[in-house]
Amino acid sequence: MPVQLWPWAIAVMALLVLPHVLTANSTITILNQMAITVIFALSYNMLLGQAGMLSFGHAIYLGFGGFACLHAMNYFQAGGWPVPLPVLPLFAGLFSLGMAIVIGAFSTRRTGTVFAMISLGVVELVASFSIVFYLFFRGGGTGGDRTFSEPFFGVEFTRQIEVYYLIAAWLILSVAAMYAFTRTPLGRMANAVRDNAERAEFVGYSARWIRFYSFCAAGFFAGVAGGLSALNYEIATAESLTVEASGTIIMIAFLGGVGVFFGPILGAILFTLLQTVLSMHTDLWQLYVGILFLAAVMFFPSGLAGLLMLHLPVLNAGRVRQVAWPYVAVIVPGLVAVVGFAALIEMVFHLRSTIAGTDGMVVFWIAVQPLNWLPWIVAGACALGGFWVCRRNAPALAAAWHKATDA
Repeated sequence: MPVQLWPWAIAVMALLVLPHVLTANSTITILNQMAITVIFALSYNMLLGQAGMLSFGHAIYLGFGGFACLHAMNYFQAGGWPVPLPVLPLFAGLFSLGMAIVIGAFSTRRTGTVFAMISLGVVELVASFSIVFYLFFRGGGTGGDRTFSEPFFGVEFTRQIEVYYLIAAWLILSVAAMYAFTRTPLGRMANAVRDNAERAEFVGYSARWIRFYSFCAAGFFAGVAGGLSALNYEIATAESLTVEASGTIIMIAFLGGVGVFFGPILGAILFTLLQTVLSMHTDLWQLYVGILFLAAVMFFPSGLAGLLMLHLPVLNAGRVRQVAWPYVAVIVPGLVAVVGFAALIEMVFHLRSTIAGTDGMVVFWIAVQPLNWLPWIVAGACALGGFWVCRRNAPALAAAWHKATDA
């Protein structure tokens, strides 16, 4: 096996083993959501990262896929059609592909800001239309029961782990197909159109048609993600057709890094963990996600994947030791500062929303009394002291980095 395929093989093995290690149904549900978000984020990367099309309305294809999947499932169940459940995401993808063909026929004629504004108008139009067109959207939501579908080799998908392996199988197929798309001449030309559409036109390729084909392919895989989400939760709602849903996937793609294929995968994993795990411990999780997104855009515009790729030359040259300690000297006080600032924010929020008689709170598993002065002093000292030490050690890290990369 080629060396570059080893990480993917390890990831597949991890997919197969994880539900047997993390056996709680709630954990498996989080893994399902993570896998669905990975497919959705990669489909968006086909637009932005591969073809350079910034879309504010990509979530509508996720919504179209979810509604189409449940309608198909209910229709086959009512008619007694022997269509197994694992096939239904394909119907969802094909329906979203059809909608992408219709919308892409006029939207991909424009580029840049104009294309982005068209996508914004389309998502607002579809979100409003979902209330009017009852036949398909059912007034904003529809549901179904996957257990009534035709068993697939005896599997009735009554347990969450069975749904997990269904989603994992589609995840592997979708990731492989989208990666293969990037290696095709069409995928390569999409990169060329992204970088310089005029030069692509000069060598005989139609930039508009390349954008159109990429747009349609992205719509198909977004529909597959929507179908899997509908099967996982057994419901599809108009919330997936909104600008907020499209904005979320933009955030995920940028957090992971749109310039690298596996970047959206990292972004989807990170965002799902923040959304599910962090939200269990604080009501301000969206604030922290927003701060993280701003920090990534300002200081690491290439995302997590770009940051990792930046370290490959140092790793290949065997100079990791030169930057290891400077990194520790910056990261550790930086984390202390983050903990301190987060504690201050949590205590301020608690004081503003507290109920009489419930003055105590828990910050990072430590019971504190925000009405006392000691927690404020400790949190402030951690925030300011950690920030000061981090700033003081940053020049040493920069010098070690330049030495490791220039040697």
